[in-house]
Amino acid sequence: MRIASSLLAALGALLALVAVARADTPASAWDPARWRDEDTVELRTTAPGDEPHWFKVWLVVLDGQLYVRLGGRAAGRFDGNITKPVIGVRIAGLEFDRVTGTVAPDMVGQVADAMADKYWSDVFVRFVDHPLTLRLAPTAEPAGVVDAAPDGGSPDAHSTR
Repeated sequence: MRIASSLLAALGALLALVAVARADTPASAWDPARWRDEDTVELRTTAPGDEPHWFKVWLVVLDGQLYVRLGGRAAGRFDGNITKPVIGVRIAGLEFDRVTGTVAPDMVGQVADAMADKYWSDVFVRFVDHPLTLRLAPTAEPAGVVDAAPDGGSPDAHSTR
């Protein structure tokens, strides 16, 4: 009985250690192809004098790039963001602290068509004004800055699970 209790305690300690180690492990690199089937992405903006605000939007992946289409309210949040064009992104249990949102007027039609193909309710949503289409990509570090994660993953990413 004593051996069983010791084994059970050791197993519990090992599981706790694995859970803590997993939470601190840097997430894998930015990979939009893996997120093609995700329904939403969360974006973080911060208005002057406010706390960071997270909001969900639809996404599409076209030619290996992640795109979002923002309605008026979300576009206003992006435009008023104190770190514009850099925002935070949560997707598939990962959080990226430094992602650049690049306005992509040349992709408006393709993104709208892809949204219509992916989301059945876009039959209604497409009639709402979407003043901003963004391409999202990790923010490059300034020249001379090296901050690689030990596993080769993105230094800005961490798991939210």
